[in-house]
Amino acid sequence: MCEATAVDTDAFAAVHEPEWRRLEELTGQRRLTGPEADELVRLYQTTAGHLSTLRSSAPDPHLVSRLSVLLGQARGRVAGTHELRLSDVVRFFAVSVPAAFYRVRWWTVVVATLWIALGAVVAVHTARTPEAMAQLGTPTQLERYARDAFAAYYNNYPAPDFAAQVWTNNAWIAAQCIGLGITGVFPLYVLYQNAVGVGQTAAIMDVYGDLDVFFALILPHGLMELTAVFVAGGTGLKLFWTLVAPGRRTRGYALAQEGRSLVTVAVGLVVVLGVSGLVEGFVTGSFLPTWAELTIGALVLGAYWTYTLVPGRRAVRAGETGDLEQDLAGHTLAQAG
Repeated sequence: MCEATAVDTDAFAAVHEPEWRRLEELTGQRRLTGPEADELVRLYQTTAGHLSTLRSSAPDPHLVSRLSVLLGQARGRVAGTHELRLSDVVRFFAVSVPAAFYRVRWWTVVVATLWIALGAVVAVHTARTPEAMAQLGTPTQLERYARDAFAAYYNNYPAPDFAAQVWTNNAWIAAQCIGLGITGVFPLYVLYQNAVGVGQTAAIMDVYGDLDVFFALILPHGLMELTAVFVAGGTGLKLFWTLVAPGRRTRGYALAQEGRSLVTVAVGLVVVLGVSGLVEGFVTGSFLPTWAELTIGALVLGAYWTYTLVPGRRAVRAGETGDLEQDLAGHTLAQAG
């Protein structure tokens, strides 16, 4: 491996170009003899060292990208193609997902606390301020909403269709919070808008004497649904904080690692929101008594936190982060600490 504090990229490439071309040639061959396979492994290891040197001493984006792609292709020949097995799926949901949820648990709790506080402030302020209520509609419109429209929302569509609609909408919101979390702004904007909207709705229902209806229809599914939104928002903000303060890792490495873990959270939330959508479609507003609906909602939320805290804690203590396994995550430089 070539090591230096500074590397002349052009000279470095000129010296090692024949090795890279030979590695590319061997990688593209359909069949390899024994000596060629040994040569492929040797060139793969050598080129990995070249990439490490370039990244640390002369980070030429074009050359680094070229060697990264070449190594990715060669790795498939050296290690074989990774085929998805049932054991991979089981491990993903039994280890990776709970570990990823566990690592953002405090972000989830902080986001939830701030969201609930904001929603309560908005609800109290709106209910006690005639001018704020007037901005939401005329008294006739608001009364009609409290008496009929709010409850009708949960019964206007067949349960399967409504559950699918809710799942799609919430999954899209969660995906945006996570995917655009690196901005640090979008998750806050989504959470703010959501808290204000729920707070204003609560205020309308309270003013017209239907606050009990509000909680009876919101809580069964909302306990899990809102928690999923809090997880998404917290995960997005955690990625933003990684950009700001990567710690002892390089910023690029930290973002790559947290970004892959973030995808694990997103996939896990697809399932969580699917369950929440089923509760909203089949339980909320159903023939069941309110206490039964609330019990189902609480059990679903309890199952989520049990899943996060028990296998999640165990997985994290064993070194899991929700990231891909090393052979799938690609080449990285050694990190301090």
